Amino acid sequence: RSHALSTVDGYSGYGAEQGEKCVHDQHVPERERRGVRWGGGVGGGQVSVLHRWFLFPFSSVKIDIFDGESKMLICQTLRATIASTFYGDLGIEEDDIFVSDGAKSDISRLQVLFGSGVSMAVQDPSYPVVVQFEMSSIKGKVDLAYVDSSVIMGQTALYQKDVGYGNIEYMKCTPENGFFPDLSTVYRTDVIFFCSPNNPTGSAATRDQLTRLVQFAKDNGSIIVYDSAYAMYMSDNNPRSIFEIPGAKEVAIETSSFSKYAGFTGVRLGWTVIPKELLFSDGFPVAKDFNRIVCTCFNGASNIAQAGGLACLSPEGLEAMQEVIGFYKENTNIIVETFNSLGFNVYGGTNAPYVWVHFPGQSSWDVFGEILEKTHVVTTPGSGFGPGGEGFIRVSAFGHRANVLEACRRFKELYK
Repeated sequence: RSHALSTVDGYSGYGAEQGEKCVHDQHVPERERRGVRWGGGVGGGQVSVLHRWFLFPFSSVKIDIFDGESKMLICQTLRATIASTFYGDLGIEEDDIFVSDGAKSDISRLQVLFGSGVSMAVQDPSYPVVVQFEMSSIKGKVDLAYVDSSVIMGQTALYQKDVGYGNIEYMKCTPENGFFPDLSTVYRTDVIFFCSPNNPTGSAATRDQLTRLVQFAKDNGSIIVYDSAYAMYMSDNNPRSIFEIPGAKEVAIETSSFSKYAGFTGVRLGWTVIPKELLFSDGFPVAKDFNRIVCTCFNGASNIAQAGGLACLSPEGLEAMQEVIGFYKENTNIIVETFNSLGFNVYGGTNAPYVWVHFPGQSSWDVFGEILEKTHVVTTPGSGFGPGGEGFIRVSAFGHRANVLEACRRFKELYK
């Protein structure tokens, strides 16, 4: 339970400017009104002209798009299916799940929930940083999720080269500590962003490590935002969900996505889990505040995307997703074997579609530039993922097999 995220005074701005409370709310306690899940269909409860049966890629999926004044059945069905598929024996229920247009969008909405007055911690390296860069042939930036949204929310101080943003606790994750931070050296923060399997290092936290992280959050009154976007790539017997850890429901939020499992990067579909046990320091449920944020800022994932998600979670869909993941893991093995054969220290690749290659003593941007200019292959410089990524590059396994094989041939020509 977070010491710093109390909402005793309610929302600033929730009051007279929104008019008197509805008649049916008059006998409902204030905190319950704040957490109302807004019902109704299109046009204030009218049945949509789109009311019909939709058939999607797998014949076992048949969804009634709207149910008049009740919640959309498709969303209810998807939430229930996510709960049973990914959290079946973990005590996560349908109404703990918020369906969304992707994990990245939900991370930004969570930042709106947390507000500007919080402190945060991120793995270093991880998926967090905005880095401006300019080279002879390229100009642009790496624009990513955790830290960038914190900057936009006003949570951070100024950026310093090779240090990062002020007011952010960078938790060093290196080969020397097994890519898991030494929590005894980490300062307390209100929020801890943690991704496992990790992007970019490809590492996955063990059960013992996550148990220590959960206890650390309990001891410090912090909320963990656990990004499990790559959980289905897990090969080791490591937790796929933070909620496999006893006590995690009291301190953690989990966000995930169909992007890396089913190629939904453009379709946009994901979910966030906020257990009922997760409370602010005044005892108010975090989920009710997040529900208000979602209802205010978001109109919901498209019905087509949600129906596609249900197709993915059918028996045929799960089998197809495993085939896709298996294909990318084969790509990963090809990349790992290539760099190992060239004498590099290589990390990741077992539990994630990313390979983390060490170039000691070299600037990651220089390595990136050399590879690009001499092989015409795009990698990602490690320092774009935080100060701890300096000296590394990330190589992605997402791609056609022929392209991966050709890229590896070029790597061998460059570093032979």
